[in-house]
Amino acid sequence: MQNGTGGITSDLLGGLCCYLRKCLYAILSVGPMPNHIAFIMDGNRRYAKKRNLKDGDGHRAGFSALLSMLRYCFEFGVKYATVYAFSIDNFKRKPEEVENFMELMREKIEELLQQESIINEYGIRLHFIGNMQLLTEPVRVAVEKAMRVTARNKERFLIICVAYTSRDEIVHAVQESCKDKWNEVQASKEAKISNGAFASINEGLKRNGLDLHIQDSCECYLNETKSCNNLLEGLEGVGKKYGMFEHNSEKHSDTYSEAEITSCNGVAEITEERKLELPSIKVVDVEKHMYMAVAPDPDILIRTSGEARLSNFLLWQTSTCPLYAPKALWPEIGLRHLVWAILNFQRHHYYLEKKKKQF
Repeated sequence: MQNGTGGITSDLLGGLCCYLRKCLYAILSVGPMPNHIAFIMDGNRRYAKKRNLKDGDGHRAGFSALLSMLRYCFEFGVKYATVYAFSIDNFKRKPEEVENFMELMREKIEELLQQESIINEYGIRLHFIGNMQLLTEPVRVAVEKAMRVTARNKERFLIICVAYTSRDEIVHAVQESCKDKWNEVQASKEAKISNGAFASINEGLKRNGLDLHIQDSCECYLNETKSCNNLLEGLEGVGKKYGMFEHNSEKHSDTYSEAEITSCNGVAEITEERKLELPSIKVVDVEKHMYMAVAPDPDILIRTSGEARLSNFLLWQTSTCPLYAPKALWPEIGLRHLVWAILNFQRHHYYLEKKKKQF
């Protein structure tokens, strides 16, 4: 009987708290509301030490705090939430600590995918970003499964940064941008060869009295001639036989620029008037390959434990993002901290929007 009464009381209190949060949201929504909030979950180990808890219990308490904070965020209309779960630098910790954290992560990922979890309640899509190759095999399998299972959810998004640092993200984006530009250069060369180079050679040969019926496509032309060297040798033999190059070399010498170069590998012509323009890498190219390209830039960054450092987290994306750093450790964070962060965001919103337009 007592258990039944306690359950009813708990449900009533839960419903009352939910109603009060809705009233609070109605008040806050009069002003601008954030669309994306990022969290640096700092202080789990200090919390465990402060409460004399076992190793790993601080992270478990931190996971419970994360679920509560996500619920508050999504009730307040926040669409994107990003959490800094594990840095690449954290791999430098004791091997047993890293191993315990990886096992805890795998366990909590599977817990998130349960039918009654917050993921299914709010229709959340999970994104795990970072250098996934650094994770253990069981965790990587769990991560891939979580992203696959939630891929159809479109209402809200939870981005979990694991094996992540902002430097690694920027280096990765630049490398991918360079690969794209290199592929563009190669494609441009191939298009130039197939569309223009052979037509130009054919025209030059016709001027010398030769018509090899060169096809427009590069593939057909290469099948007929086999190689550029064989073509040049054949033309030289025909020219000597009929005396064409002896009579026409002077006639057509003024037709071609002295700066013209013919490449046997690419059969590409480079002249002073028409040189190959190498594409440049722009900011938009780098941003396209960022891990965080799955979400807009954060509107608010919250770091617990009173630290005002970014710790290599979202350095690229937080240039116009306010940082709120309550002294509470991550397992101690509550609704009041989120409300204060939103109020602080609303107070500086006009100034921040003005700054964004300048970038």
